[in-house]
Amino acid sequence: MSIAPRPGDAPFTERTPRVVAARRLTRRPGRDRAGRFLAEGAQAVREALAWASAGRGRVHELFVTPAAADRNPELVRAAIDAGVPVSAVTDKAASALSETVTPQGVVAVCDLVEVPLSLTGARLVAVLHGVTDPGNAGTVVRVADAAGADAVVFAGDAVDPHNGKCVRASTGSVFHLPISRSRSADEVFAACRAAGLRLVAADGYADEDLVTADLRGDLERPTAWVFGSEAHGLPDEVVATLDTALKVPIYGGAESLNLATAAAVCLYASARAQRTTH
Repeated sequence: MSIAPRPGDAPFTERTPRVVAARRLTRRPGRDRAGRFLAEGAQAVREALAWASAGRGRVHELFVTPAAADRNPELVRAAIDAGVPVSAVTDKAASALSETVTPQGVVAVCDLVEVPLSLTGARLVAVLHGVTDPGNAGTVVRVADAAGADAVVFAGDAVDPHNGKCVRASTGSVFHLPISRSRSADEVFAACRAAGLRLVAADGYADEDLVTADLRGDLERPTAWVFGSEAHGLPDEVVATLDTALKVPIYGGAESLNLATAAAVCLYASARAQRTTH
């Protein structure tokens, strides 16, 4: 499929003002100022277009290299049909917009996905407290989406959910479920309690384990799982403010589970318990 910024024009370069402006979105201050972020890759762009068509946000522009346009003609056509400006860019411009070693050559400029913190009616929520690794955070968003969670909340000094690596690790799930963030963990916990959610710390040092709680029926209750950073876990003072703490039992010789794996076990345990009884 042949595309260009305007009929007859050459592809945009890394110095083209629109590319320069978009490149600022690879940094958090630029995203916060513009209220926009970049979604890179065919899968993420596909999900972004579906998100926009559902009226949940807007895709402002699609940058694509000629080679990527030839590989993804249906994606380019979908963007054009949706009224999204499609701009051809050089490989070097695509690299400037990418945070990967091997850019895919397809980048969309989107509204931020975050929504105001409101958990009314939620039964299963993932809270990422101080999680700073974007790959881990994005994977937890993907897991939460797969488990049917109602929302993901980034609390405290956590990574920006619009970080490029976080968006890629979510494989488009950032567009599927409500995502909120607040620097005040107390505000997040208060919102969870106001929604009737039981705050459960995922803590490898907890006295009680997930299986015992499940057998007792505790996981059937509306739950907000609170996960800490992979390096440090949840601070003791935070765990002390929550309703309970549970650990994933380890039956083999592994010292621990990584954040995303532990989140998958916990969220799916709650999802199964809730769906079995409701």
